Amino acid sequence: MVKIHLAVFLFGFAGLFGKFLSCSPFIIVLGRTFFAAITLFVYAKMLSGTRLGKLDKTSLFFLILQGILLAGHWVTFFLAIQISSVAVGLVTFSSFPLFVTFMEPFFFKEPLKMRDIATALAVFAGILLVIPDINLSNNVTLGGFYGIISGLTFAVLTLVNRRNARLSDPIAVAFYQNLFAALFLFFPVLILNIAAPEAADLPTLILLGVVFTAMAHTFFIQALTKIRAQTASVIAALEPVYGIVLAFFLLNEIPRVRTLAGGVVIIGASIAAGFYSRDKTN
Repeated sequence: MVKIHLAVFLFGFAGLFGKFLSCSPFIIVLGRTFFAAITLFVYAKMLSGTRLGKLDKTSLFFLILQGILLAGHWVTFFLAIQISSVAVGLVTFSSFPLFVTFMEPFFFKEPLKMRDIATALAVFAGILLVIPDINLSNNVTLGGFYGIISGLTFAVLTLVNRRNARLSDPIAVAFYQNLFAALFLFFPVLILNIAAPEAADLPTLILLGVVFTAMAHTFFIQALTKIRAQTASVIAALEPVYGIVLAFFLLNEIPRVRTLAGGVVIIGASIAAGFYSRDKTN
């Protein structure tokens, strides 16, 4: 449980890089996954002894899928933050427990519990508080829309991660996810002729990739080998707390009252779910 909480804190901090960097979200995520993949490769070869050998066709398919989902999740996540604010991006992204709750029973043939449904409905109510109207010309609404798309892709990724976490070393899974995400993003960056990052942005991108991606990503995947995806998802819904507090102190970003209210509802649901959830190993 400690690892997943640490991973969530690092992920919450990572959201601020959407404001620290002036690059396109495609460049941010390409840099993030590229440097994360390098870090995980070095760690696997020199420290952990993880084998990054040949992959069978099924494993390769799922890892490529994970890489594509990861790329889509992070691009829409940073896009949401750049369009609106760190708070809006984080809170709306945290809609993913809603998706996980209803998809997990179909993925793993597990019963859908009433308290899981209650948690998901509370998350949905929190999202409704954040979104001011349905007009996409409103930056808050548009940012919230991309945040929800980010939550959906992350929910699917979480479930696919759970399926693969039991079959592969988590370091290998994290490495291949970031590698395939970087490869996937390389082509749209070229085709769309997106401007390259400035030299001053490179140290920040490296920090984002090494600490706030490689380390955090590995901790999260390791946690999925011991707890349900739904339990992990509600713990990860605490991510906006870290991100909003850090954005307040580091960016002087003060969230709107509606955003805070939505965040309180989501965090309350997360705390309640965490209190009643039980690890598989118990």
